[in-house]
Amino acid sequence: MTVPPISERLEILADAAKYDASCASSGTAKRNARQGGIGSTEGMGICHSYAPDGRCISLLKILLTNHCIFDCHYCINRKSSNVRRARFTPQEVADLTMAFYRRNYIEGLFLSSGIVKSADHTMEQIIEAARILREEHEFRGYIHLKMIPEADPELVARAGLYADRVSINVELPTRAGLTRLAPDKSATQIEGAMGGLTSAIVEAKDAKARFRSAPTYAPAGQSTQMIVGADGASDADIVGRAGSLYDRFALRRVYYSAFSPIPDASAVLPLKRAPLMREHRLYQSDWLIRFYGYRPDEVSKATDAQGMLPLDIDPKLAWALAFREQFPVDVNRAGREMLLRVPGLGVRAVDALIAARRHKRLRLADLAKLTVSLTKIRPFIVAADWRPTMLTDREDLRALFAPKAQTQLELFSA
Repeated sequence: MTVPPISERLEILADAAKYDASCASSGTAKRNARQGGIGSTEGMGICHSYAPDGRCISLLKILLTNHCIFDCHYCINRKSSNVRRARFTPQEVADLTMAFYRRNYIEGLFLSSGIVKSADHTMEQIIEAARILREEHEFRGYIHLKMIPEADPELVARAGLYADRVSINVELPTRAGLTRLAPDKSATQIEGAMGGLTSAIVEAKDAKARFRSAPTYAPAGQSTQMIVGADGASDADIVGRAGSLYDRFALRRVYYSAFSPIPDASAVLPLKRAPLMREHRLYQSDWLIRFYGYRPDEVSKATDAQGMLPLDIDPKLAWALAFREQFPVDVNRAGREMLLRVPGLGVRAVDALIAARRHKRLRLADLAKLTVSLTKIRPFIVAADWRPTMLTDREDLRALFAPKAQTQLELFSA
């Protein structure tokens, strides 16, 4: 059988990798009309992610192969799917990465794969691509490797020696959903592999603290991904699942991917895609848990009777409206934890506010310098020259902040 040219295989395998949200896609555009150019961020398979130090970096995002022996209903690359198939060798992945890197297109690699022959064989191939880069090319760029939980635990653990970040997708929020839509996968096996990676990361950090010669192991930690809207899981279910994963496996990130219908879709899947705004609200709720001190069960209290987060307002505002008795908050006296719950006040604004009030009593004019929308925070705060008399209890308070329907339509059409 004739092997397609590498450019054709790159097109297939870069497109097949776009469904993995664990590496955020770039929204930038070329800065000139000419084809190519140094530093282009729109080449096939190029996306943006963030390094451990917070730098935004461009990565080559590809699959090793889109052949797969599994038949997960939601996956475009499942064995029963009628798609063009392609495959790279580990050497080709390494060569492509170095070619893109030398042209200043990328600063690293995101590598995932369908499962071909067996989980162990595929995991060995992924590791070999990373090994060639690290040992033969002495590549010091960023590498994110997607782990195969069905592979031998020793292979999964070995990958962290070459990768900056490792990730295993839990796929779906509930075990019931995973059993129904991904019959070849096991929630117990997935969580076991995640636990093994967590232990390896902790042990490596401990060894590094005691011995300078100890190898670095996955310094950017571990992440995972959940598909939203493919099964019947509510937002409350998803938030609860994410909170449990953060607690048990010390994850750096949980990524959410709104389900989108795929070609030759299985009859058990929804006919419509999940709203992108739902995905966005889940990311906002995730932010509340990671940086604002909310517990998952607190975020869930901002959901409706069906356990769904509102789409017209953000989860923080929804929580504040559900617990109006907690407000207004005195910005000159309240603790940091409560200030972080004021809609419209971010982490930086709260820290700046606390620093400023050491020197004087804060007025509305002072707060206007710290936040983008003074209008949004006014109903929920008390300042030296402001008290929201009867404002917090207004029946139409939610309507004041919810965007107009026409505005939402324009946003999605854009």
